[in-house]
Amino acid sequence: MAVNPPVFADIEAAAERIAPFAFKTPLIENADLNRKLGARVLLKLETLQRTGSFKFRGALNRISRIADRSKGVVAFSSGNHAQGVAAAAALFDTPALIVMPKDAPRAKVEGTRAYGAEIVFYDRAKDDREAMALVLCEERGATLVRPFDDRDIVAGQGTVGLEIAHEAALRGVALDAVLAPCSGGGLISGIALAFAALSPATRIVSIEPENFDGMRRSLAAGVRTLAPGGAESIADGLMAPIPGEIPFAVAKRHITDALTACDTELADAVAYAARVLKLIVEPSGAAGLAALISAKYPTNGSAVAVVLTGANCDFSVIAEACARAR
Repeated sequence: MAVNPPVFADIEAAAERIAPFAFKTPLIENADLNRKLGARVLLKLETLQRTGSFKFRGALNRISRIADRSKGVVAFSSGNHAQGVAAAAALFDTPALIVMPKDAPRAKVEGTRAYGAEIVFYDRAKDDREAMALVLCEERGATLVRPFDDRDIVAGQGTVGLEIAHEAALRGVALDAVLAPCSGGGLISGIALAFAALSPATRIVSIEPENFDGMRRSLAAGVRTLAPGGAESIADGLMAPIPGEIPFAVAKRHITDALTACDTELADAVAYAARVLKLIVEPSGAAGLAALISAKYPTNGSAVAVVLTGANCDFSVIAEACARAR
């Protein structure tokens, strides 16, 4: 099947479509962080988006375009996409069923249920979550809302990039780079597409957990390539083993750099966000910040934007990260 990636006009249309419901999240600076890095850093707080994650944007855009929502939607997710789909479906009085891993953080499970969704659990080591979701769709006549390999999802997530580019321009900031976490690639490819149109000189940098770096490996190989996986990362939302076909079709044209962060670096970023920035950021959401404060991505006096993508984790995770921070 031919891949049909979105174009910039799809992101603009998504922005109009989701505007009545999604927040335009803040883009802030922190003097301590700027001094630490010797750079100007703009933090995009998708932690303050509805459901505590950027995922609400793509889910809302996708569900709003389903012609018949009466039989509901089905999604598979470790938590943030689950909550985004559940919340968006609730806005349209659409039933939502989410296939979630048994070991998903309690905060994400409880959040998904709070939006009225039904949950079916699966075992990460044994079960095929997508196959389970497809069976449930067939049984119910429901529509599958994929977490990243969907042009409406990518366009919806691309509104994050649209907002960063517009706000930076209003402040007179020429961004040298934008850093964002990457799993299946829906967010980073959407951001890349937006910046390709609005600020093509800006470098787009994806950050993945070590051993779950499917995007980095795919960009290096020129074709979609499976990451080795292995021991689970504390970044539970970034463990897709390979980028989606649609995100990769965009990424291979527009993503400039792809980096990885280890669990220690991710935990240090979570702790730094809590202690210094006074922000709650889950490990998955802190990957871009981790790349900066660990010097994986050298700033060298540049102006960079970092997307903090989510705040949905158990508080024990934040406490543990702060306790062991170097």
